[in-house]
Amino acid sequence: MFLVHCNPLAVPTSPARAQHGFTLVEILVAIVVLSFGVLGVVGMQAAALQSNRSARNQSTAVALGRELADMMRGNKDVALATGSANPYLIANYPTTAPQAMSGNCFTSACTSTLAVAQFDMNQWLARVTAALPQARVVVCFDDTPYVTSTGLPRWDCTSAANQTLVVKIGWTQKSLDVSASAPEQATASGSRPAVVLPLIAGSAT
Repeated sequence: MFLVHCNPLAVPTSPARAQHGFTLVEILVAIVVLSFGVLGVVGMQAAALQSNRSARNQSTAVALGRELADMMRGNKDVALATGSANPYLIANYPTTAPQAMSGNCFTSACTSTLAVAQFDMNQWLARVTAALPQARVVVCFDDTPYVTSTGLPRWDCTSAANQTLVVKIGWTQKSLDVSASAPEQATASGSRPAVVLPLIAGSAT
């Protein structure tokens, strides 16, 4: 008779024993899914930054337009004039430069309202250039600054006397469209002003 000794601590083995843990394929799939999620977050962040930049530039342009209107109201007689008698009028900056200053009103007293207007406009355009990327500015008399058929703003002016003074401001805006060949430059053909503001300098009477 044979005696069989059993070890109660022995663990039986089985060829069909279940495998635990992750396979390499599962890990790769998880990495791909996580990558898509990260790319989505990055895209949303880029869109948010673009929107914030656009809103900031819009607010800056409006503030600059109001500043110009205040300067014109302080120098009404010149602001209501036409042609070269009105340095506030700008055909298409920076393509057309403002009138040269007759003097620096900071360092010495300007002797005429024309000299004050020349100084104001040179200083204001310098602030526009510093605040907005590749800024474009038009200041003119125009009762129809928007295209009648589409309602979109336009750079062209009627420039007729006794019409409303307006300032049109544009700047280069980076697009999120990856198929775009270049940013939306305000100086490019077919571009439109981003801000159009009436400038109420006052009454001629």
